[in-house]
Amino acid sequence: MRKLKLLYLFLLLGPIQFVCAQTQIASLKKLAEAKKLNVIFILTDDHRYDFIGFTNKISWLKTPNLDRMAKEGAYIKNAFVTTSLCSPSRASILTGEYSHVHTIVDNISPEPANLVFFPQYLQKAGYQTSFFGKWHMGEDDDRPRKGFDHWESFLGQGVYWNPQLNIDGKRIQYKDSTYITDLLTDHAVSWLEKRDKKKPFFLYLSHKAVHAPVEPAKRFAGMYKNKPYLLPSTYYQTLTDEYKSLGWPEWVKQQRYSWHGVDYAYHSHKPIEQYVQNYCETLMAVDESVGRVLDYLKQNNLDQNTMVIYMGDNGFSWGEHGLIDKRHFYEESVKVPFLVYCPALFKGGETVTKMIQNVDVAPTILECAGLQKPGYMPGQSFIPLLQNKEVKWRDKIFYEYYWEYDFPMTPTIYGVRTDKYKYIRSWGTWDTHELYDLEKDPEEMHNLIADPKYAELEKQLTGDLFDWLEKTKGMQIPLKRTIKQPSGDYRHPNQY
Repeated sequence: MRKLKLLYLFLLLGPIQFVCAQTQIASLKKLAEAKKLNVIFILTDDHRYDFIGFTNKISWLKTPNLDRMAKEGAYIKNAFVTTSLCSPSRASILTGEYSHVHTIVDNISPEPANLVFFPQYLQKAGYQTSFFGKWHMGEDDDRPRKGFDHWESFLGQGVYWNPQLNIDGKRIQYKDSTYITDLLTDHAVSWLEKRDKKKPFFLYLSHKAVHAPVEPAKRFAGMYKNKPYLLPSTYYQTLTDEYKSLGWPEWVKQQRYSWHGVDYAYHSHKPIEQYVQNYCETLMAVDESVGRVLDYLKQNNLDQNTMVIYMGDNGFSWGEHGLIDKRHFYEESVKVPFLVYCPALFKGGETVTKMIQNVDVAPTILECAGLQKPGYMPGQSFIPLLQNKEVKWRDKIFYEYYWEYDFPMTPTIYGVRTDKYKYIRSWGTWDTHELYDLEKDPEEMHNLIADPKYAELEKQLTGDLFDWLEKTKGMQIPLKRTIKQPSGDYRHPNQY
């Protein structure tokens, strides 16, 4: 039949036109095949949004490969997570759902059996899929998960040196000063080389770095020794009663003296400058990993038909409000680095200022596969934003965090953020709510909640918050089954 069609075209159009028609058919075929883009998703742990070379937040920090992604791709300037904590954020990425929907609300919550991960849809669409690195849903569970043809992971947070990997159900112990970031990158690149070349692919590279306690690769250890760190303007506010005049909650002051505060960070008296130096040194192997992935794509002519996404699972405070760690809804905690590279879809050097969230990752990757997102996913594909298209987009994001038994310093928090304002409500404390003007006060220093001029705005944002919770069935805190110890304490079953 195809030969008859070609003969008809030849007789109808003549030799020259026939060649042109064949070229056009080939181009259309190539275009159709290009609808199924390959995708590489690179996730880091606790990497805050502005600790990248090109942001100039840290003048001495050099990240040439992340800078390259921004230069040749797109920088999503306002990217946020829905819950600033490892497991809930990762579950939102994989399911496209909010924490109160998928119910993985803390780092030890067991993984519900009925969850659907977006790579399952990719498999059905003919993709070859793989996972490398930190999974961290179900603290003591490294078994292969649905949606992935190839699997490599480790228990919980894992370790930086000499890790044990569960590779497709078989546990392998590595020795001889094996560094986890390098190992995962080696295996990811090796999988790209050995994969079925006839299928489109999805690769999920999930680094342990730069989670505390940070340990840089030996080649980067000491690279930033004695480099200065300019303490945030809010660093000292909670040392005195000045925080009261600024309207800050009491729990923020009290947290300063916990292991989430700058004075007792991780139960240590190490200077914060040293923490920051080691954190940045640990980031260097991650930057190198990104470069290796980009180089492999280019060397194998895959760069034009592959989307690469880089993001952090949550941000991290380095002294702001006297805090260390994440969990809260302040910018440095909820905002994450987000870079996208895909020459097939858009030119390089783009900066996107619209607010995106981790629930947008799944819809975007599904669109790369030519698939429509399921109706239950609240996020949107951000591909139109990369292409500078005028599309209807959100004008606010929502946040949730649930109090943890083992980390009682931070209360349950709900919040809403627009381009201009942020509203924070805390539960379980005799304390104040918070309202900040992000344009005039980007460091979130002056709480406006008691100012009568903002009473109507508070009412509006409160309504927006509860409308969101009602619409998404989040009006009740998702509980997890607990068991009682002989001592009388309660713990999640999978803590033992």
